Amino acid sequence: MFLPINAFRPTLLLGNLNLIERTCRQTPFYDLCIWSLKSSPESRDANLKKLAQIMVDSLKTRATETLDLTDELLHDGLALDPAMKKALTSCAERYNVIIKRDVPEINEAFKTGNYKFAEKGANDAAVEANSCEIEFPAKSPLTDMNKVVHDVSVVAASIVKIIQTKFSIM
Repeated sequence: MFLPINAFRPTLLLGNLNLIERTCRQTPFYDLCIWSLKSSPESRDANLKKLAQIMVDSLKTRATETLDLTDELLHDGLALDPAMKKALTSCAERYNVIIKRDVPEINEAFKTGNYKFAEKGANDAAVEANSCEIEFPAKSPLTDMNKVVHDVSVVAASIVKIIQTKFSIM
């Protein structure tokens, strides 16, 4: 009896869904983790390292969206208030750090296998997002986006920590 090669594909997909769910259960933001990973077509056949990379890519996307909004707000009437302009300018600088320093450092750490450094970079990005939020003297127009960037960063750091634990046991 011959089975077509794709007869085994559902098992592989189910196995990877289990990897995603097992991984996300070990992060503090399960729903965000599940949504981020399952929405990426690359997660279908990804290993743990690739899942971490998907989260870092998501971090870069979310940080870029936040920076774009920050730039828009700086160019409209909201930035006329000096305190708001100062906070938005500071946030733009922080998000530039995430995009131009933290994410490339995380990616370089993945290439060299320095997962502790990758975890630090992801945690640094979370701190930058929180720091942006507290810059505002009143309600921040970036609260929701800062939270997403923070949470995605924490999920990425958590997955990297899982990788470190897994490889330190081997």
